[in-house]
Amino acid sequence: MNQIPTDVCCLADYERHAQTILSEPTWAYLSGYSMDGFTHQRNRTKLDEVLVQQRILTESLGQGDCRQTLFGTELSMPLLIAPLAYQKLASSMGELGSVQAAAAQEVGFCLSTLASSTIEQVADVAPQSKRWFQLYCQPSLDDTLTLIRRAESSGYQAIVVTADAPINGVRNAEQRAGFELPDGVRAVNLDGLPQAAQGDSVFACWMGQAPDWQTLAWLREQTSLPILLKGVMHPADAKCAVELGIDGLIVSNHGGRVLDSQPATIEVLPAIRAAVGATLPVLLDSGIRRGSDIFKAIALGADAVLLGRPVFYAQAVAGPLGVAHCLRILRDELEATMALCGCATVQDINQDCLYTPF
Repeated sequence: MNQIPTDVCCLADYERHAQTILSEPTWAYLSGYSMDGFTHQRNRTKLDEVLVQQRILTESLGQGDCRQTLFGTELSMPLLIAPLAYQKLASSMGELGSVQAAAAQEVGFCLSTLASSTIEQVADVAPQSKRWFQLYCQPSLDDTLTLIRRAESSGYQAIVVTADAPINGVRNAEQRAGFELPDGVRAVNLDGLPQAAQGDSVFACWMGQAPDWQTLAWLREQTSLPILLKGVMHPADAKCAVELGIDGLIVSNHGGRVLDSQPATIEVLPAIRAAVGATLPVLLDSGIRRGSDIFKAIALGADAVLLGRPVFYAQAVAGPLGVAHCLRILRDELEATMALCGCATVQDINQDCLYTPF
């Protein structure tokens, strides 16, 4: 069994160790970003600029907790593991280890279409897990529907439609390292499905096959599961999704891996919350590294957050045990932040918990 290094105290420690373990091409793929990395950097910079407001001598904190309920399912904290492709790049257990860690820590798990374990394997290894399926729409609607039906049959509780990556970002570090998927790691859920047509034009080839609002409307008609739209960065797009009956939004810039020079997700979150009202579930993705980041996201309008790259790093260092430890670190940090800011529950967290100049 993998052991957690004794000097791992926070998620950054897992990242530091992972870089020494993973091959250079794999590291370039997992940690890489689009073009110059401005979006990737801004996700962190803008989270760091949000300041929390400590409160003292608050009564009735002894019974506090950080539980959150989404679509009728209770989580131990407002967090899900993000849909991460090819997790077997990090360790042999890949998604099977991550979903077990998520179940042990009672948080959500979102399985990628591009997972290196099947929809069914993930469900079988952790039948009590709180799991969603992330959908990349396929060129064929029939193939897209096949993926949805497999997720429904395997007990997944929601569908997450990723809309912000119709094409891959221009990731120079990955190109320089010559990254290729190693033998034994592939998108197994797409086995037997036709590959997208190739070409030398983004518009004529890739964008000609990309989903659009009509695709989303069609998807809404195909399943009774909650559908969340991932990759929302503009209030107008948020409103369009609501008008189509979408059940939740994920504010995400794909961790800076697709389009560079975007704003940080924490910057656009308040406007998107204002656009859709107070009750629609809104989650925030990209840049989460501390429990205090989760607190800031909740204060600015999120109901929960997604955790991405740190799951890879923890998996590479210590397998499923590392992922579970990573999740527990975040819970402890979130609870400490809540207690010191006078919040007994997630519902107590609001913009008054953030510092604004007097």
